[in-house]
Amino acid sequence: MSAQTQPQKQVYRVAQWATGRIGRSGLEAIAKHSRLELVGVYVHSQDKHGRDAGELCDLDPIGVSATSNLDDIIALRPDCVVAAQQGACIDDACRMLEAGINIVTTQVDYLNPAKMVPELRQRAEEASRKGGASIHSTGISPGFSSEALPLVLTSFARRVDCLTIDEFADMPASVPDEQLLDRGLRFGREAGEDFDPNLLDHIAHGFAQSIDLVATALDLPLDDIQRTGEVATARSRVTLPGGGVIEKGTVSAQRITVAGMRDGREFLRFRVNWYCSTDVDPAWDLRGNGWRVLMEGSTPVDLSVSFPVPKEGYSAAMAGLTAYRAVNAVPYVCDAAPGIRTSVDLPQIIAKLG
Repeated sequence: MSAQTQPQKQVYRVAQWATGRIGRSGLEAIAKHSRLELVGVYVHSQDKHGRDAGELCDLDPIGVSATSNLDDIIALRPDCVVAAQQGACIDDACRMLEAGINIVTTQVDYLNPAKMVPELRQRAEEASRKGGASIHSTGISPGFSSEALPLVLTSFARRVDCLTIDEFADMPASVPDEQLLDRGLRFGREAGEDFDPNLLDHIAHGFAQSIDLVATALDLPLDDIQRTGEVATARSRVTLPGGGVIEKGTVSAQRITVAGMRDGREFLRFRVNWYCSTDVDPAWDLRGNGWRVLMEGSTPVDLSVSFPVPKEGYSAAMAGLTAYRAVNAVPYVCDAAPGIRTSVDLPQIIAKLG
Protein backbone atom coordinates (compact mmCIF):
# COMPACT_ATOMS: atom_id res chain seq x y z
CA MET A 1 0.00 0.00 0.00
CA SER A 2 1.50 3.36 -1.01
CA ALA A 3 1.72 6.34 1.32
CA GLN A 4 -1.23 7.92 -0.54
CA THR A 5 -3.47 4.86 -0.34
CA GLN A 6 -5.96 4.50 2.45
CA PRO A 7 -7.35 1.11 3.60
CA GLN A 8 -9.98 -0.22 1.21
CA LYS A 9 -11.96 -2.77 3.23
CA GLN A 10 -14.96 -1.55 5.17
CA VAL A 11 -14.58 -4.00 8.06
CA TYR A 12 -11.53 -5.97 9.26
CA ARG A 13 -11.95 -9.13 11.35
CA VAL A 14 -9.69 -8.88 14.41
CA ALA A 15 -8.66 -11.00 17.38
CA GLN A 16 -7.09 -9.65 20.57
CA TRP A 17 -4.03 -11.47 21.96
CA ALA A 18 -3.72 -11.11 25.76
CA THR A 19 -5.97 -9.13 28.11
CA GLY A 20 -3.67 -7.60 30.72
CA ARG A 21 -3.69 -3.88 31.46
CA ILE A 22 -2.88 -2.85 27.87
CA GLY A 23 -4.74 -5.75 26.28
CA ARG A 24 -8.00 -4.84 28.02
CA SER A 25 -7.81 -1.33 26.55
CA GLY A 26 -7.20 -2.80 23.11
CA LEU A 27 -10.01 -5.32 23.48
CA GLU A 28 -12.53 -2.64 24.43
CA ALA A 29 -11.39 -0.42 21.55
CA ILE A 30 -11.78 -3.23 19.01
CA ALA A 31 -15.22 -4.17 20.34
CA LYS A 32 -16.43 -0.56 19.96
CA HIS A 33 -14.71 0.18 16.63
CA SER A 34 -16.99 0.85 13.64
CA ARG A 35 -14.56 -0.70 11.13
CA LEU A 36 -13.25 -3.63 13.17
CA GLU A 37 -15.16 -6.80 14.04
CA LEU A 38 -13.95 -8.65 17.14
CA VAL A 39 -13.94 -12.35 16.29
CA GLY A 40 -11.67 -13.88 18.93
CA VAL A 41 -9.63 -13.40 22.10
CA TYR A 42 -6.46 -15.36 22.83
CA VAL A 43 -5.58 -15.61 26.56
CA HIS A 44 -2.88 -17.41 28.54
CA SER A 45 -4.73 -17.76 31.84
CA GLN A 46 -7.02 -20.73 32.32
CA ASP A 47 -9.39 -18.64 34.50
CA LYS A 48 -10.09 -16.45 31.44
CA HIS A 49 -10.64 -19.38 29.07
CA GLY A 50 -14.29 -19.53 27.98
CA ARG A 51 -15.24 -16.15 29.44
CA ASP A 52 -17.05 -13.62 27.30
CA ALA A 53 -14.82 -10.91 25.82
CA GLY A 54 -17.11 -8.19 27.14
CA GLU A 55 -16.63 -9.43 30.69
CA LEU A 56 -12.83 -9.21 30.27
CA CYS A 57 -12.95 -5.47 29.48
CA ASP A 58 -15.91 -4.36 31.60
CA LEU A 59 -18.46 -4.33 28.78
CA ASP A 60 -21.75 -6.16 28.44
CA PRO A 61 -21.47 -9.68 26.95
CA ILE A 62 -20.74 -9.53 23.20
CA GLY A 63 -20.93 -13.22 22.28
CA VAL A 64 -17.18 -13.83 21.71
CA SER A 65 -15.51 -16.28 24.07
CA ALA A 66 -11.84 -16.14 25.06
CA THR A 67 -9.67 -19.18 24.38
CA SER A 68 -6.26 -20.35 25.57
CA ASN A 69 -5.93 -22.60 22.52
CA LEU A 70 -4.10 -20.94 19.63
CA ASP A 71 -5.65 -23.41 17.17
CA ASP A 72 -9.04 -21.83 17.92
CA ILE A 73 -7.75 -18.40 16.89
CA ILE A 74 -6.10 -19.71 13.72
CA ALA A 75 -9.32 -21.53 12.78
CA LEU A 76 -11.18 -18.19 12.90
CA ARG A 77 -8.86 -16.82 10.17
CA PRO A 78 -8.99 -13.20 11.37
CA ASP A 79 -7.51 -10.53 9.14
CA CYS A 80 -5.34 -9.39 12.03
CA VAL A 81 -4.35 -10.10 15.62
CA VAL A 82 -3.60 -7.22 17.99
CA ALA A 83 -0.89 -8.60 20.28
CA ALA A 84 -0.33 -7.08 23.73
CA GLN A 85 1.32 -10.05 25.39
CA GLN A 86 4.51 -10.00 27.47
CA GLY A 87 7.56 -10.84 25.36
CA ALA A 88 7.88 -11.70 21.69
CA CYS A 89 6.27 -15.23 21.81
CA ILE A 90 7.91 -15.96 18.47
CA ASP A 91 6.46 -19.49 18.17
CA ASP A 92 2.87 -18.27 18.42
CA ALA A 93 3.56 -15.26 16.17
CA CYS A 94 5.07 -17.46 13.45
CA ARG A 95 2.14 -19.87 13.53
CA MET A 96 -0.25 -16.98 12.94
CA LEU A 97 1.86 -15.43 10.19
CA GLU A 98 2.21 -18.79 8.43
CA ALA A 99 -1.59 -19.08 8.53
CA GLY A 100 -1.89 -15.74 6.73
CA ILE A 101 -2.90 -13.72 9.82
CA ASN A 102 -1.40 -10.23 10.08
CA ILE A 103 -0.12 -9.05 13.47
CA VAL A 104 0.10 -5.62 15.08
CA THR A 105 2.09 -5.85 18.31
CA THR A 106 2.78 -3.41 21.12
CA GLN A 107 6.06 -5.23 21.79
CA VAL A 108 9.26 -3.58 20.54
CA ASP A 109 10.96 -6.69 19.19
CA TYR A 110 10.01 -6.00 15.56
CA LEU A 111 10.64 -2.24 15.25
CA ASN A 112 13.50 -2.44 12.75
CA PRO A 113 14.58 -5.61 10.91
CA ALA A 114 18.13 -4.28 10.45
CA LYS A 115 18.66 -4.17 14.23
CA MET A 116 16.53 -7.12 15.34
CA VAL A 117 17.86 -10.28 16.96
CA PRO A 118 18.94 -12.19 13.79
CA GLU A 119 17.17 -15.45 14.66
CA LEU A 120 13.94 -13.62 15.48
CA ARG A 121 14.11 -11.68 12.23
CA GLN A 122 14.76 -14.77 10.13
CA ARG A 123 11.89 -16.73 11.63
CA ALA A 124 9.42 -13.84 11.33
CA GLU A 125 10.39 -13.12 7.74
CA GLU A 126 10.13 -16.78 6.71
CA ALA A 127 6.72 -17.13 8.35
CA SER A 128 5.50 -13.90 6.72
CA ARG A 129 6.60 -15.08 3.27
CA LYS A 130 4.97 -18.45 3.75
CA GLY A 131 1.62 -17.00 4.83
CA GLY A 132 1.67 -13.77 2.83
CA ALA A 133 1.13 -11.80 6.06
CA SER A 134 2.80 -8.83 7.74
CA ILE A 135 3.80 -7.93 11.29
CA HIS A 136 4.26 -4.41 12.64
CA SER A 137 5.45 -3.23 16.05
CA THR A 138 3.84 0.03 17.16
CA GLY A 139 5.37 0.25 20.61
CA ILE A 140 4.92 3.62 22.31
CA SER A 141 8.28 4.50 23.84
CA PRO A 142 10.19 3.25 21.92
CA GLY A 143 7.89 3.38 18.94
CA PHE A 144 5.63 6.42 18.71
CA SER A 145 7.90 8.77 20.68
CA SER A 146 11.12 7.68 18.96
CA GLU A 147 9.76 7.27 15.41
CA ALA A 148 6.44 8.98 14.63
CA LEU A 149 7.24 12.25 16.44
CA PRO A 150 10.78 12.79 15.07
CA LEU A 151 9.78 11.77 11.54
CA VAL A 152 7.01 14.39 11.54
CA LEU A 153 9.26 17.11 13.00
CA THR A 154 12.08 16.50 10.53
CA SER A 155 9.61 17.14 7.70
CA PHE A 156 10.07 20.82 8.68
CA ALA A 157 13.84 20.69 8.14
CA ARG A 158 16.54 20.59 5.49
CA ARG A 159 19.41 20.26 7.98
CA VAL A 160 19.40 18.53 11.35
CA ASP A 161 22.45 18.99 13.56
CA CYS A 162 21.14 17.01 16.52
CA LEU A 163 17.75 15.57 17.45
CA THR A 164 17.15 14.71 21.12
CA ILE A 165 14.09 12.92 22.48
CA ASP A 166 13.70 12.97 26.26
CA GLU A 167 11.22 10.75 28.09
CA PHE A 168 10.26 11.82 31.60
CA ALA A 169 8.64 9.43 34.05
CA ASP A 170 7.71 10.06 37.68
CA MET A 171 8.27 6.48 38.76
CA PRO A 172 6.34 6.36 42.08
CA ALA A 173 3.18 7.31 40.16
CA SER A 174 3.12 3.96 38.38
CA VAL A 175 5.66 1.53 39.89
CA PRO A 176 5.33 -0.22 43.31
CA ASP A 177 7.90 0.67 45.97
CA GLU A 178 9.44 -2.79 46.00
CA GLN A 179 10.27 -2.59 42.29
CA LEU A 180 11.84 0.83 42.71
CA LEU A 181 13.97 -0.20 45.67
CA ASP A 182 14.68 -3.92 45.45
CA ARG A 183 14.62 -5.04 41.82
CA GLY A 184 16.26 -3.94 38.58
CA LEU A 185 15.58 -0.21 39.01
CA ARG A 186 17.37 -0.06 42.38
CA PHE A 187 16.57 3.50 43.38
CA GLY A 188 18.00 4.33 46.80
CA ARG A 189 21.36 2.69 46.12
CA GLU A 190 24.70 4.40 46.68
CA ALA A 191 25.65 6.71 43.82
CA GLY A 192 29.13 5.19 43.41
CA GLU A 193 27.84 1.76 42.38
CA ASP A 194 28.22 0.72 38.75
CA PHE A 195 25.22 1.29 36.50
CA ASP A 196 23.39 -2.00 35.91
CA PRO A 197 24.46 -3.30 32.45
CA ASN A 198 21.31 -5.43 32.23
CA LEU A 199 19.16 -2.29 32.55
CA LEU A 200 21.21 -0.63 29.80
CA ASP A 201 20.72 -3.66 27.54
CA HIS A 202 16.99 -3.77 28.26
CA ILE A 203 16.45 -0.10 27.39
CA ALA A 204 18.77 -0.09 24.36
CA HIS A 205 17.03 -3.13 22.84
CA GLY A 206 14.14 -1.12 21.42
CA PHE A 207 15.55 2.41 21.24
CA ALA A 208 18.58 1.33 19.22
CA GLN A 209 16.21 -0.11 16.62
CA SER A 210 14.18 3.10 16.50
CA ILE A 211 16.97 5.64 16.18
CA ASP A 212 18.70 3.56 13.52
CA LEU A 213 15.42 3.35 11.58
CA VAL A 214 14.88 7.12 11.72
CA ALA A 215 18.48 7.95 10.76
CA THR A 216 18.34 5.57 7.79
CA ALA A 217 15.00 7.04 6.69
CA LEU A 218 16.58 10.53 6.75
CA ASP A 219 19.41 9.22 4.53
CA LEU A 220 21.89 9.92 7.33
CA PRO A 221 22.95 6.43 8.46
CA LEU A 222 24.63 6.09 11.84
CA ASP A 223 28.26 5.15 12.35
CA ASP A 224 27.63 3.69 15.79
CA ILE A 225 25.09 3.49 18.62
CA GLN A 226 26.36 4.16 22.15
CA ARG A 227 24.64 3.57 25.50
CA THR A 228 25.39 5.34 28.77
CA GLY A 229 23.80 5.47 32.20
CA GLU A 230 24.08 8.20 34.83
CA VAL A 231 22.44 8.96 38.17
CA ALA A 232 21.46 11.90 40.37
CA THR A 233 21.02 11.76 44.14
CA ALA A 234 18.27 12.99 46.47
CA ARG A 235 18.95 16.31 48.16
CA SER A 236 16.54 15.37 50.93
CA ARG A 237 14.85 12.20 52.19
CA VAL A 238 12.10 10.92 49.85
CA THR A 239 9.11 8.96 51.18
CA LEU A 240 7.45 6.83 48.51
CA PRO A 241 3.64 6.36 48.27
CA GLY A 242 3.84 2.81 49.67
CA GLY A 243 5.96 3.86 52.64
CA GLY A 244 9.40 3.04 51.22
CA VAL A 245 12.19 5.54 51.69
CA ILE A 246 15.02 6.89 49.54
CA GLU A 247 17.60 8.41 51.83
CA LYS A 248 19.31 11.74 51.19
CA GLY A 249 22.45 11.26 49.09
CA THR A 250 21.27 8.02 47.43
CA VAL A 251 20.06 7.54 43.86
CA SER A 252 16.73 9.28 43.21
CA ALA A 253 16.96 9.77 39.42
CA GLN A 254 18.44 7.76 36.57
CA ARG A 255 19.13 8.75 32.97
CA ILE A 256 19.89 6.28 30.18
CA THR A 257 21.03 7.68 26.84
CA VAL A 258 20.97 5.69 23.60
CA ALA A 259 22.91 7.86 21.15
CA GLY A 260 23.29 7.43 17.40
CA MET A 261 26.69 8.72 16.30
CA ARG A 262 27.73 10.39 13.04
CA ASP A 263 31.20 11.77 12.37
CA GLY A 264 32.20 11.36 16.00
CA ARG A 265 29.29 13.28 17.54
CA GLU A 266 25.81 12.54 18.82
CA PHE A 267 23.31 13.05 16.01
CA LEU A 268 20.12 11.31 17.15
CA ARG A 269 19.59 10.35 20.77
CA PHE A 270 16.91 9.13 23.13
CA ARG A 271 17.23 9.83 26.84
CA VAL A 272 15.12 8.00 29.40
CA ASN A 273 14.74 10.13 32.53
CA TRP A 274 13.24 8.14 35.41
CA TYR A 275 12.96 9.83 38.79
CA CYS A 276 11.48 9.53 42.27
CA SER A 277 12.11 13.20 43.10
CA THR A 278 12.91 16.30 41.05
CA ASP A 279 15.07 17.76 43.85
CA VAL A 280 18.30 16.04 42.84
CA ASP A 281 22.04 16.61 42.60
CA PRO A 282 23.23 17.41 39.98
CA ALA A 283 20.21 19.53 39.03
CA TRP A 284 18.55 17.92 36.01
CA ASP A 285 15.68 19.40 33.98
CA LEU A 286 13.08 16.86 35.14
CA ARG A 287 9.60 17.59 33.83
CA GLY A 288 6.23 15.95 34.36
CA ASN A 289 5.44 12.65 32.67
CA GLY A 290 5.79 12.90 28.90
CA TRP A 291 8.27 13.63 26.13
CA ARG A 292 10.33 16.51 24.84
CA VAL A 293 11.68 16.47 21.28
CA LEU A 294 14.36 19.05 20.51
CA MET A 295 15.44 19.42 16.88
CA GLU A 296 18.50 21.57 16.29
CA GLY A 297 19.43 22.62 12.76
CA SER A 298 18.09 24.78 9.96
CA THR A 299 14.62 25.05 11.54
CA PRO A 300 14.89 24.49 15.30
CA VAL A 301 11.82 23.01 16.98
CA ASP A 302 11.21 22.28 20.66
CA LEU A 303 8.11 20.11 21.21
CA SER A 304 6.77 19.07 24.63
CA VAL A 305 4.14 16.37 25.09
CA SER A 306 2.49 15.97 28.49
CA PHE A 307 -0.42 13.97 29.86
CA PRO A 308 -2.97 16.12 31.75
CA VAL A 309 -4.47 13.17 33.62
CA PRO A 310 -5.22 12.94 37.38
CA LYS A 311 -3.27 10.32 39.31
CA GLU A 312 -6.27 8.02 39.67
CA GLY A 313 -6.71 7.89 35.88
CA TYR A 314 -3.05 7.70 34.94
CA SER A 315 -2.70 3.93 34.63
CA ALA A 316 -5.72 3.61 32.31
CA ALA A 317 -4.59 6.54 30.17
CA MET A 318 -1.10 5.10 29.72
CA ALA A 319 -2.56 1.71 28.76
CA GLY A 320 -4.71 3.45 26.17
CA LEU A 321 -1.76 5.34 24.70
CA THR A 322 -0.06 2.04 23.97
CA ALA A 323 -3.11 0.01 22.92
CA TYR A 324 -4.95 2.48 20.72
CA ARG A 325 -2.14 3.14 18.24
CA ALA A 326 -1.96 -0.62 17.66
CA VAL A 327 -5.73 -0.81 17.10
CA ASN A 328 -5.64 2.19 14.75
CA ALA A 329 -2.84 0.55 12.74
CA VAL A 330 -4.82 -2.62 11.94
CA PRO A 331 -6.16 -1.61 8.48
CA TYR A 332 -2.75 -0.36 7.36
CA VAL A 333 -0.94 -3.51 8.42
CA CYS A 334 -3.59 -5.73 6.82
CA ASP A 335 -3.13 -3.89 3.50
CA ALA A 336 0.69 -3.83 3.67
CA ALA A 337 3.04 -6.09 1.72
CA PRO A 338 4.08 -9.30 3.54
CA GLY A 339 7.02 -9.07 5.94
CA ILE A 340 8.18 -7.09 8.95
CA ARG A 341 6.74 -3.64 8.30
CA THR A 342 8.18 -0.55 10.01
CA SER A 343 6.94 2.98 10.72
CA VAL A 344 8.74 4.05 7.54
CA ASP A 345 7.03 1.36 5.41
CA LEU A 346 3.47 2.22 6.44
CA PRO A 347 1.50 5.36 5.58
CA GLN A 348 0.70 7.80 8.36
CA ILE A 349 -1.69 6.04 10.74
CA ILE A 350 -4.97 7.95 10.84
CA ALA A 351 -7.50 6.92 13.47
CA LYS A 352 -11.07 6.31 12.28
CA LEU A 353 -13.08 7.73 15.17
CA GLY A 354 -16.60 7.71 13.69
